[in-house]
Amino acid sequence: MKLPNINEARKRTKNEVDYIYLNQNYDEDMFKGQKYFLRTYGCQMNVHDGEEIAARLESLGFKSTDSIETADIVILNTCAIRENAHDKLYGFLGRCKHEKEKNNPNLIIGICGCMAQEEGVVDDIIKRHPYVDIVFGTHNIHELQDLLISKNEKQNIKVYSCEGNVYENISYKRDSNIKAWVNIQYGCDKFCTYCIVPYTRGKQRSRKSSEIIKEVEELVRLGYKEVTLLGQNVNAYGKELEDELSFAELLRAVSETGIERVRFVTSHPWDFTDDMIECIAKCDNIMPYIHLPLQSGSSRILKLMGRRYTKEEYLELYNKIRNTIPNCSITTDIIVGFPNETDEDFNDTLNVAETCKFDSAFTFIYSPREGTPAAKMEDAIDMKKKEERLHKLNEIINKYSLEANKKYLNKVVPVLIEGVSEKDSSKVFGYTDTMKLVNVENAQDKIGKIIDVEITDAKSFSLDGKAL
Repeated sequence: MKLPNINEARKRTKNEVDYIYLNQNYDEDMFKGQKYFLRTYGCQMNVHDGEEIAARLESLGFKSTDSIETADIVILNTCAIRENAHDKLYGFLGRCKHEKEKNNPNLIIGICGCMAQEEGVVDDIIKRHPYVDIVFGTHNIHELQDLLISKNEKQNIKVYSCEGNVYENISYKRDSNIKAWVNIQYGCDKFCTYCIVPYTRGKQRSRKSSEIIKEVEELVRLGYKEVTLLGQNVNAYGKELEDELSFAELLRAVSETGIERVRFVTSHPWDFTDDMIECIAKCDNIMPYIHLPLQSGSSRILKLMGRRYTKEEYLELYNKIRNTIPNCSITTDIIVGFPNETDEDFNDTLNVAETCKFDSAFTFIYSPREGTPAAKMEDAIDMKKKEERLHKLNEIINKYSLEANKKYLNKVVPVLIEGVSEKDSSKVFGYTDTMKLVNVENAQDKIGKIIDVEITDAKSFSLDGKAL
């Protein structure tokens, strides 16, 4: 049994990262005929981890199922960013416990991901959830097969609280054959005071650019139309390495592979360079869409958050992007109710939202994470006031989201068609170059293609259109 340790997770040394090339072969008949249920919570990095987990299970002979009632193993791939992620996990664990006790005593239940890296969570699993069979973390997904094959304990828990390595030769069962996630960087060294990620994902470490380009080139060969470069702090790529490309140089190299669309998430304003902006503006296949987290419009709160920029510096960067990249869509993240946020601080956030008129935003009430500096701050703001602030902010965000979408009315835009709409099977859906969701009529034969679409209606969170 290997348990997580928050003090170990805090450590940062100058030790070089190990680049480990995996060469794992397993008996594909070992679990032949058995089924796995995989549920993923959280960010794009978690989703991509889920694609790796699925590939590892299928390498042992498991097949996917959408129902825990037909599953032989349930894997819950978790997120630790907000408290509601914890609530969702424990709520679903109740269903798994019932299924195991009443219908399938041999059901294997596993928990992995960022929550598995938290001391308190694993302690709780040991004490209150003995029916959970395996727990592994973000640093050892590659050990999943070995954990299943060697399982002989009531609870097989193996979680490393370490700085982390970089693993290559990873197989993925990708959710799409049209667009793909490509990891370029792992972990984070920013240590924003509210954020658990540096503890759950380890230190900032970048893949070699040659391996990234090789992966993108293979995706081009397989017919993929779009790649999204992933990192916890994606535009800090390469900063810890000598003789490696900068993020802007990597963007250019990926653009030169000929992939039709390139995106990246998530950026930190601190690491957003003029070279990046110029690269996006000049390369036609790098999409004019940027997710640029603000978190707060108050310079005082930003300092308490450890964000390393002021309100004025953020606005300067925002305006530079708007003025340099034609037709650029900019979205953001905003936290309300950070400990002791005053009315003046909150009004600063509202003013930035009014100034920037973001295309959309993910907005949250601050959620304290155990082990982070902000969790120790005294907070005199009651939840009702925080909820009122969130509602007021969302009114502004939704107003400008609708306003931004209305600018597309009667225009013809390129849309990558991804699949049939879940709500209306007579329509397909896709995304513009600026990351606007579009529902398109009578274009089922266009799935997997980038087509011209005339926009006929605009809502706050989506567009309607017809194929030309």
